[in-house]
Amino acid sequence: MKVLLLTNEYPPAIYGGAGIHVDYLSRELAKLGPVDVRCFGTQALHNGNLSATGFPPGDKTFTSPKPLASVFSAIQRSLDFNTTNIDADVVHCHTWYTHLGGILAKLNYGLPLVITTHSLEPLRPWKREQLAGGYDFSLWVEKTALEMADAVIAVSGDTKDDVLKYYKVDPARIHVIHNGIDLDEYRPIAAPDILKHVGVDPQRPYILFVGRITRQKGIIHLVNAIRHMSKGFQVVLCAGAPDTQEIAAEMQSHVAAAKKERDDIIWIGEMLDERTKIALYSHAALFCCPSIYEPFGIINLEAMACETPVVAAAVGGIKEVVVDGETGFLVPVAQHNGGSFEPVDPGQFARDLAAKINLLMRDEPLRRRMGAAGRQRAIANFSWPSIAKKTYSLYQSLI
Repeated sequence: MKVLLLTNEYPPAIYGGAGIHVDYLSRELAKLGPVDVRCFGTQALHNGNLSATGFPPGDKTFTSPKPLASVFSAIQRSLDFNTTNIDADVVHCHTWYTHLGGILAKLNYGLPLVITTHSLEPLRPWKREQLAGGYDFSLWVEKTALEMADAVIAVSGDTKDDVLKYYKVDPARIHVIHNGIDLDEYRPIAAPDILKHVGVDPQRPYILFVGRITRQKGIIHLVNAIRHMSKGFQVVLCAGAPDTQEIAAEMQSHVAAAKKERDDIIWIGEMLDERTKIALYSHAALFCCPSIYEPFGIINLEAMACETPVVAAAVGGIKEVVVDGETGFLVPVAQHNGGSFEPVDPGQFARDLAAKINLLMRDEPLRRRMGAAGRQRAIANFSWPSIAKKTYSLYQSLI
């Protein structure tokens, strides 16, 4: 059985959890059979059962408004995925950018269509800031693809509920298969020199954030929480790839305001390599995930695998990863209805985040216990080989 994976992100061009997912899933699936990855970029990988081919953007000739360039480029590459002959037995899509490619492969090549829902477009209305009218296309293509898919993989039980709420999908066609973690790669390491290289003092405790500058990740709420945090520890923000110029400027403004009250805020704006990220996780006193929408939250697993306790918003699939009071703390957040997910009281959410952070930062033995429990939970429940086998069995059931 040959598998065709369609994805926007693939190494070395990875900026989010979906790309991490496809990277590890493709490698594990290749241990079970041939895998053909078609992605956005210039990749040209051929390694045993695994091949990955990048398709470059065609937007240099576009004269459409700038926010639409990524949309039309996705449409163009979805066509290119299909005009290059397909000899696979099943097609598996990741993120709306590739859904049209999956639809075309199903209809033209007669392939079973599988879609993993890393997030749902109706629950990300802030994407209109980035895509303008292209957001309406992303809504349409996601709805069309999910409702005609032979199988939908939800990365959490919470995400399955969202699919059923927003789309007409037979519950029997929705399968919950969590994201995973490479436990050999993500493990505690001692690398103080790496911390020094990125401007972090390894002799002082710090809390850590890793993620994109986007409404979804809640980074602004965490920055606003800094004023309520106790002194005596560093705040390290590994935050880059802003969705829009507007949120980039907002981030700049809020960080500047926070720095007026304390001088131990380190903002690392560039994307980090894996070893640097693992070093930061390993040395951190705790990891904070303030996401207001998170179907799964693979970053929490990364921290837990490095034996770092987590303080996270109690939303989406995070509740299926972080065990409140055992591997960290979950912070409840009252949110607006209608898909905006913004907190009803942003100030209260910021204060609540800070309260849990302060509690853990005062109690090193508790941090150590929670960190060890997080590693054990990752080992017991989220290994990539088991996730790949579940996915492969799903493919077989469709052929």
